[in-house]
Amino acid sequence: MGLLKDLQDHAAQTFRERWETRAGQVVPAPTDLKLSNDAVEFDRATVLYADLTGSTNMVDSLGWQKAAEIYKTFLFCSGRIIRESGGVITSYDGDRVMAVFIGNTQTSDAAICGLKINWAVQSVINPALANQYSGNTFAVSQVVGIDTSQIRASRTGVRGDNDVVWVGRAANYAAKLTEIKLPQRTWITEDAYNRLYDEAKFGGNPKQNMWKQFSWTERNNIPVYGSTYWWSISN
Repeated sequence: MGLLKDLQDHAAQTFRERWETRAGQVVPAPTDLKLSNDAVEFDRATVLYADLTGSTNMVDSLGWQKAAEIYKTFLFCSGRIIRESGGVITSYDGDRVMAVFIGNTQTSDAAICGLKINWAVQSVINPALANQYSGNTFAVSQVVGIDTSQIRASRTGVRGDNDVVWVGRAANYAAKLTEIKLPQRTWITEDAYNRLYDEAKFGGNPKQNMWKQFSWTERNNIPVYGSTYWWSISN
């Protein structure tokens, strides 16, 4: 079969074929889904994106070796924290990682995870960078975006080279939140904020709200919440 005919047939079949759906109990792997119109539905899941900021300038100014070391360290720390927080890593994309949280405490778990990633960048990654490279003036920074919504997972790609795509507001908004350029390192939507348990909402001594409300100008000024706080890791 020629390439053009293959593309045309797949497009026609995908738009024509009825969807098969089922309720999700766990975050699916690609092998849990068919390549046809098959989807796992979640009434609610929380999506987290952790994104390394300024990576293009970093590569230009630091060289590929040091940039690669920062990439590897950031993605390793983020990935370990995500897993320890109950999230499932669904993809790595260059300088960012996506994770999905499900369960009764999913949104609080994701929010605390974001605060822990902030702590790791400031208290683990940057000190290690400074210790290795005397005279280093570069500071690693990141933004984490979090949203919660109904979401569906489907398998996409070609046979032998495919992955799961997540379709729903949470996946889009969590990714877009990482583009906010303000001092706050962790961003959550209003829906996510309203689902936080007190443990994930109040911190410090004395206790105070760790989240500040902003208007998200890129999304019709809807309320979002940002935090400069971090959550330390003791063991």
